Amino acid sequence: METSKLFLINQDDSKAEYKRIMEQTVNALTASITDDRAYAGPTPDELKKHVYVDDILPENGLGWDAVLSRLNNQILPNFLRTSSTDYMAHLHSPATIESIASELILSTFNQSMDSWDQSPVATEVELEVVKKLCAMYGYGDGADGVFTSGGSQSNQTAIILARDWFCNEKLNFDIKKHGLPENFRKLRMYTSEISHFSMEKSAHVLGLGYECVVKVPVDSRKKMDLAALKQLIEKDKAEGNIPFLLVATVGTTDFGSIDPLKELYDLCKANGMWLHADAAYGSGVILSQKYNNRIAGLNLCDSITVDFHKMFLLPISSSAVLVKNGKTFDALTIHADYLNREEDEEDGYTNLVDKSLQTTRRFDALKVWVAFQTRGKDGWSEIISTSMENAQYLYQKLKNDKDFCVVTEPEISSVVFRLSSAKCGGDEQADEVNKKVRRSLIHNHGVVIGQTVSDGRVHLKFTLLNPLITRQKLDSLIELIRKLGTEAK
Repeated sequence: METSKLFLINQDDSKAEYKRIMEQTVNALTASITDDRAYAGPTPDELKKHVYVDDILPENGLGWDAVLSRLNNQILPNFLRTSSTDYMAHLHSPATIESIASELILSTFNQSMDSWDQSPVATEVELEVVKKLCAMYGYGDGADGVFTSGGSQSNQTAIILARDWFCNEKLNFDIKKHGLPENFRKLRMYTSEISHFSMEKSAHVLGLGYECVVKVPVDSRKKMDLAALKQLIEKDKAEGNIPFLLVATVGTTDFGSIDPLKELYDLCKANGMWLHADAAYGSGVILSQKYNNRIAGLNLCDSITVDFHKMFLLPISSSAVLVKNGKTFDALTIHADYLNREEDEEDGYTNLVDKSLQTTRRFDALKVWVAFQTRGKDGWSEIISTSMENAQYLYQKLKNDKDFCVVTEPEISSVVFRLSSAKCGGDEQADEVNKKVRRSLIHNHGVVIGQTVSDGRVHLKFTLLNPLITRQKLDSLIELIRKLGTEAK
């Protein structure tokens, strides 16, 4: 074993090998992008055959150069290219170049964010980034936060904190010591019927079950129906159930709709409930100088989920959960002699495992630290405002086209629509035509868009996160969809 070429260490041949492999990788990546398509087109069966190798773990290592050749032939040409303007399927963004550089740095040094002695400078940077985020979203002194793997984990963390806070403060019961209270089956959390599935998944994992999650109907704009919510809360209270949490969605996955935060805050105050904002999607709107008023009221929430691998255009993973009262993180604190010793913390060594569901955790805060400083407020405002205005343009275009039906006016940057039943010869026929169009786009044209269901009917979806998408590009894609729809009938 050539130990000097195993890691990046303080030896010349080690540094030379690191540079060689990094340079070869960069060259291979850039060479693999030979057109503007989002996907090369292979079907699942074709792709399975293409990536097959006799043995992923051979008896004798092949060496980097042979593996790079396989990467060049089998893997790189078939990646989904999220930076392509032909990709708009999900809340899955392209990654800015400087944030990819951040990934190289954090992967090279491989810090673990659980204890200070595993991540000295990384810990201090995350603390500063969290402080900035709390201020950015309108939280005052005493607020805190922690980075997570994504929106699902951020939401789960907030639900744990809300549950423990409520049981401590309202029921005088310490879940951390005693487990769930005897009446835990009566606990209720409320969220939109089109909210993220992590609500049900979290309720299951926490032992509360799906029955704990009360799904609230939405209105024609896909926002939580306040009248229906009030009725559901009163009904539960009359039946002896215990409302403890309300989850507002600030940017639903499909429609980007924003629940009415001020009204939900007033309702929570009146009923002694915790208000969490799942702003995994809509949190980016804060940086738009034109449109940030659309998420006014986030500062009223007890906790906020923020995702940076959506509108902020950072590589996966990069998310955070912020809380108005940092002391609520005590619910997650437990001390281990080998990790987060109390005497170290008394001397100023911060161990971030005290407020995280994860132990080992990546230094994802570096990407935010780099990206914010690189682009600045003006750069981020332009990026996010452009995508929101593209969505508005597309909505108006589809609204005035008899061949299409569009669900609702976008508040952020998602547009849900379909080739109309009139064009396709009926509702059921339109469902099948829209499905065929999406498949044809992927495999025949390298264009990847979303598909969902609204009011029982199949719809297509453009999730516009890429500011390089032009209105001319949107026009041409709509014409292509119209043509494919005619051919699919």
